[in-house]
Amino acid sequence: MSQALTLARPYARAAFASAREAGTLAAWSDSLEFAARIAADPQVASLLGNPRLVAADAVGLLSPDGAHPDFANFLALLAENHRLQLLPEVAGLFAGLRAEAERVIKARVTSATMLPDAELATITAALRKRFGQDVDVDTAVDATLIGGAVITAGDVVIDGSLRGKLERLQSALAA
Repeated sequence: MSQALTLARPYARAAFASAREAGTLAAWSDSLEFAARIAADPQVASLLGNPRLVAADAVGLLSPDGAHPDFANFLALLAENHRLQLLPEVAGLFAGLRAEAERVIKARVTSATMLPDAELATITAALRKRFGQDVDVDTAVDATLIGGAVITAGDVVIDGSLRGKLERLQSALAA
């Protein structure tokens, strides 16, 4: 995995530089996410690894309708260098570069049940205050948490779940 990230990093940086220069970061993000989803499919992945696949066919398969012309050129470069299988890593790295440039932290709030909008807004405001920048919050439901929530934002993990509290209590009692 780390080798894939190492190989994908220069492509992600080049894509980001091109998109920022053209002012098309959002369009590139959408196109990369689309191409990454397709490239991650096991059947497509095996096709992309086939040496008989023509670069133009790969570009046509992975490029969404209405994509920026530079994106098609980018895909052609990846195909020429036999790096199309790196698209999921490139997309992830590109998203990170974009979030950093736009000063947005991506956060995931995982709770035992779906959170009401008001509670999610309160959590988002608290995260915005803590990190001093905008926060893009994604939600998930995990019934095994029993109650509460686990918040992951960048390198920070805040475990306020009932399961986490019980595990900490069990560790304290065992010590």
